[in-house]
Amino acid sequence: MNFGRQVNVKTTEELQTMRASGRINAEILATVKNLIQPGVSTADLNAAAEEVLKKHGCYSPFKGYSKPPFPASICTSVNEEMVHGIPSKKRILREGDIVSVDSGTVFQGFVSDSAFTAGVGVISEEASRLLEITEGALYAAIDKMRVGNRTGDVSAAIQEYVESRGLHVTREYTSHGVGRQMHEAPMVPNFGTAGTGLPLRPGMTIAIEPMVLIGTHETRVLRDQWTVISADKSLTAHFEHSVAVTDGDPLILTVP
Repeated sequence: MNFGRQVNVKTTEELQTMRASGRINAEILATVKNLIQPGVSTADLNAAAEEVLKKHGCYSPFKGYSKPPFPASICTSVNEEMVHGIPSKKRILREGDIVSVDSGTVFQGFVSDSAFTAGVGVISEEASRLLEITEGALYAAIDKMRVGNRTGDVSAAIQEYVESRGLHVTREYTSHGVGRQMHEAPMVPNFGTAGTGLPLRPGMTIAIEPMVLIGTHETRVLRDQWTVISADKSLTAHFEHSVAVTDGDPLILTVP
């Protein structure tokens, strides 16, 4: 993925547009989350997301992205699938599964990007703890999105939160700038050293996305050339928000 070299700092007006895009993306994820139950296919989730996009006259930056072109508007990754899972009529959710849903929206030329992982019915204590830690890492990282900090502070917050609790962060897949493009500079790994990296400035917008694995940090890509799984097939989780640096507190763009 090409993240570019230039960090695109957003104006107040551009941030307002990204906030509007983020609200639509939040609506998509809420709609999909309400459908998650045993017996539902991941294609059903994608169809529901596309209905919300259609209602708002938007489109997904995922569909048709890269080569081979991604064929859907959301990613649905089940259990050991960490990211980039392709929705399918054949993939039926079962009691005890966990499913990560990643959604993007393009509204008036600006991209919002966010994700969650949810349980299907009753899930194991191990899976519940994984979800809790991954979401906690997201908010620990968001808290570092402040003037005076650097991108390494964001990365280090994710790594410390996760690894101190005995789990693993991905090494190959990263948080990233977001704006007019889905992937912009800077690239922000899920591991790093505090006090390093680019200084955070007001108007910087980053999609922060901890991806956490129970058994190993190692991953592999399936033959569909998209779906990323844990190398040992242990459970994985993924939470994400698009966040703006301001003169004060971080601004989460992808909430209702």
